[in-house]
Amino acid sequence: MLTSKQRATLRAMAHELSPIIHVGKAGVTENIIKQADEALTPHELIKGTVQQNCPVSAKEALAEIAEKTGAEPVSVTGRKFVLFRPRPEDPGLRV
Repeated sequence: MLTSKQRATLRAMAHELSPIIHVGKAGVTENIIKQADEALTPHELIKGTVQQNCPVSAKEALAEIAEKTGAEPVSVTGRKFVLFRPRPEDPGLRV
């Protein structure tokens, strides 16, 4: 569980990131989960976006992806969301 200071630090770090995960009209699929899982391993902090025609909100998509990848939800702003999962063997980000 992240503290509010850690969450604020991660939000600031994610500000300059481009979205890697794009949730479309099919919603959160197994492919989206796989992409998020593979992206979290090297990057630790990723940003995603939910397209306008998506049947789920950004908050719902974030919650589902976080649960299935074992990541921590950081923030939701509009249609964008941020996820964090430290690398178990070599955590690069110190929060």
